[in-house]
Amino acid sequence: MTFYDGIYPFYPLQRSPFIFDISLLVVILVFSVLAVSFLLILPGIRGKSRLFWMFRIIISLFIGTVLVALNFTGDWAEASVKANASYKSFSNAVVSAEVGLHVGLHGINITLKGEPVSQINETIDYNEIFRWSSSVDEQYGDALERGLPNPILYIAEKFTRNSACGLIYQYRYSGRFASANLWTAFCCWLVANILFSMPVILYAGYMMIATATFIFFSMASFSTIFNVTPCDFSIGAESLRTDYSHSFWIALATGLLCAVIGLVVVLLDCLFPARMREVFSVGVDNEDDECHTEGYLNSGFLEGVIYDDNTQTGNGSMSQQITALTVCFKAQINALAFTLSE
Repeated sequence: MTFYDGIYPFYPLQRSPFIFDISLLVVILVFSVLAVSFLLILPGIRGKSRLFWMFRIIISLFIGTVLVALNFTGDWAEASVKANASYKSFSNAVVSAEVGLHVGLHGINITLKGEPVSQINETIDYNEIFRWSSSVDEQYGDALERGLPNPILYIAEKFTRNSACGLIYQYRYSGRFASANLWTAFCCWLVANILFSMPVILYAGYMMIATATFIFFSMASFSTIFNVTPCDFSIGAESLRTDYSHSFWIALATGLLCAVIGLVVVLLDCLFPARMREVFSVGVDNEDDECHTEGYLNSGFLEGVIYDDNTQTGNGSMSQQITALTVCFKAQINALAFTLSE
């Protein structure tokens, strides 16, 4: 049944396994560039505030990186088992390998790594991804055509529409709701950073609490995958059981961090509002006001202005006196004329 040292002629040559998600790599590079850019301006900040700004930049960018990266990671839940399993169809070959199932928000990864890697004249090291964005049934059919090993095909078949387990529906919708909540948390994080640069520190704390809330909502949405009826994944004599993995616990830690930051900011702003604005360098204009109160006066110019005012004042008083004498003289003439007529 085989030719050319055990290579099956009706299967194409095996492709390079999936290693790293390009989207996740782009996210890491973008936030790394932002971190370096902000750290380069730290020498221009004087005094003790430099340490505070460095701490603030690192924590803020860490939260933003996690919120975006968690959408593209594939290890929210994992399961792995070491077993002896049949390798491919139409063959009696049995290999000793570690089979893994990695669940993300947008799909699953199924891994198969031989122990040792080289067995039956082949390198057994597979990492295949099946995404929710396209039909899993079509991806499964493509995997059959490429002749992937039986353990990978067996697990992938459990996520097709025709499977009795019905895992595809719960896993797909749980991942979508969890991803939507994470993007909402990312928007709250952006608004919080904007508010931290304005004299409304209290509302920035509220937005950090909102960020933590949506992170917890995403975790609760993903946790619903464990509400479905357990489906048996039997690999040889062993079975696979999924459990929470790295991304889930990182999301939990980030949510707690955002909640603590938000609560501390709200509490301190209620107790020491002026001090908080001074720490964040917002709403502090005392130095500018002091600068505007200082200046130099031209004494010669002021003397000329005072002299002109006095001159104008003296001329005005003389005119008023002349007018009053004229009115009084006319009144006396009128009184005299009236007496003579009588």
